[in-house]
Amino acid sequence: MRRYKVTVTTAADGTATAYTPRLSGKIQQIEYVKTDFASGVDFTITGEATGINLWTESDVNASAVRAPRQACHSQVGAAQLYASGGTAVTDRIGLSGDRVKIAIAQGGATKIGTFHVIVD
Repeated sequence: MRRYKVTVTTAADGTATAYTPRLSGKIQQIEYVKTDFASGVDFTITGEATGINLWTESDVNASAVRAPRQACHSQVGAAQLYASGGTAVTDRIGLSGDRVKIAIAQGGATKIGTFHVIVD
């Protein structure tokens, strides 16, 4: 596995956008390490090329770890379910030659947070 560490510093208005280097593989997890982002910070973390959602959460107050997954589908586009009408089957999200885009809102003026993107 590979770890991509991105330190993000907000502007005076509490917003920021930062990127990992280009990477390829399945996203295992994304770790947020709070330094001094304001409590209630909002994250929108996506694949840059397609906008695929990796982690969107509002009002985050402390360090957190998320393991993003996406729904699986059959060859005809039908949702894969564990049982008829059951829970959706999910799998890791893959990126190929793409960057992870980290957008911050309400982070406080010139505050810092760090993200670790773990890729297999």
